[in-house]
Amino acid sequence: MLRETRTENGKVRGIPGADPRVTIYRGVPFAAPPVGENRWRAPQPAADWEGVRECYTFAPIGVQDQPGVGKWEEDLYMREFHVDKDIPMSEDCLYLNVWTPANSADEKLPVLVWIFGGGFQWGYTAEMEFDGERLARRGIVVVSVNYRLATLGFLSHPEITAESPDSPGNFGLLDQKAGIAWVKRNISNFGGDPEQITIAGQSAGGGSVMAQINNEDNYDTVKRAVVLSGMIELANPKDDIFNPINLATAEERGKAFFDYLGVSSLAEARKLDAFLIRDKYAEYVKENPRFFPIEDGFMVKEYGMNKFKDGRSAKIPIISGCTKDEFVVDGVNTVERSVKNAFVSAQAHGQDKPMYYYSFEPDIPGWDNPGDFHSCDLWFFFESIGKCWRPYKGYHFDLARQMCNYFANFIKTGDPNGKDADGTDMPVWKPYTEKEPNEMHFTSDGSKTSV
Repeated sequence: MLRETRTENGKVRGIPGADPRVTIYRGVPFAAPPVGENRWRAPQPAADWEGVRECYTFAPIGVQDQPGVGKWEEDLYMREFHVDKDIPMSEDCLYLNVWTPANSADEKLPVLVWIFGGGFQWGYTAEMEFDGERLARRGIVVVSVNYRLATLGFLSHPEITAESPDSPGNFGLLDQKAGIAWVKRNISNFGGDPEQITIAGQSAGGGSVMAQINNEDNYDTVKRAVVLSGMIELANPKDDIFNPINLATAEERGKAFFDYLGVSSLAEARKLDAFLIRDKYAEYVKENPRFFPIEDGFMVKEYGMNKFKDGRSAKIPIISGCTKDEFVVDGVNTVERSVKNAFVSAQAHGQDKPMYYYSFEPDIPGWDNPGDFHSCDLWFFFESIGKCWRPYKGYHFDLARQMCNYFANFIKTGDPNGKDADGTDMPVWKPYTEKEPNEMHFTSDGSKTSV
């Protein structure tokens, strides 16, 4: 097993997974700590270290509202994912994690880079559902990348623009981009193939994937993309966190927040405690908009859905879809509508790579009768379902195995189709087009296709 290897900054040592055929490297630095003068700056290079760094535990999560605080019986996502109120948190958060099944560094296995969701306000790579071990067992090197959130990740201000005109905001997206670039440079040391990188994410992570595949710097790096519940167009753009405001508006909001903090300059704001900023932000957003990705002219040049629909995104295969009960407005699943419209439009504008649509619609058990809620499919795509508290039955585990198979096959080849663990062919998942609107339905009776 590949328990020890090298990165561009020094040697690292991993730890066996639950399956000892997989090695896990947790808390690998990919950028310098974004603290002090690096707060509200694009990610800077990580420092070198001597000796071997033991990468056994997840690094602290980025600064955000403390997970696990509140009444779990009233908070779906607390009881589902955010269970640990004692999880370490720090502004020093730019680390990634690697799951590799490689026995040596020269195996050239396909690579997945995972970007978590959480509305650009919350989330972390240590969430239970993002366990990469089952994908790694299928012959994939899995990487999950942390990034800055909320006001520390997405605040803009005239002084920031003056200091760094080519990176005036979108620091969280820049963190992701730096993580992807680190993977390109380093993943061969973990048995991965830098020429076979798929990026994937869910919700805001899916929106982040859209931003990354719309950034020209990534065109030669990213070979495939998976956007889970993250390709969304809402009727009211004010409610659409993926529809960025312009830099000038974002700067004015940043000035207003500095006033709320009681500081008169960027230098003063950089000296404030990160947790004080977090707590003041929690008060501030009760009556003011949160900070999200913006149109900065560099990382994000325009609304990603427009660029995708015009066929100007990276020319790569893509999977996208939704859960049945998320973002339903007047009886219409807005994600389903958005994905299908985007696929047809992109194809009409010359995007000729295959696009695969899915709908996740099994019965989700539990005393809370949650329906097929936003994010519940994550347990299935990662086949981490055994960690969930819900009383899932055998057919749910069968479905999770199939969905993880499809996910893994797509990461390997750009085509989700293949065989199940028993050697039988799984239901054929054909690309979605206007003439042949093929759909994959993940149901309690297994994976089913329809046109």
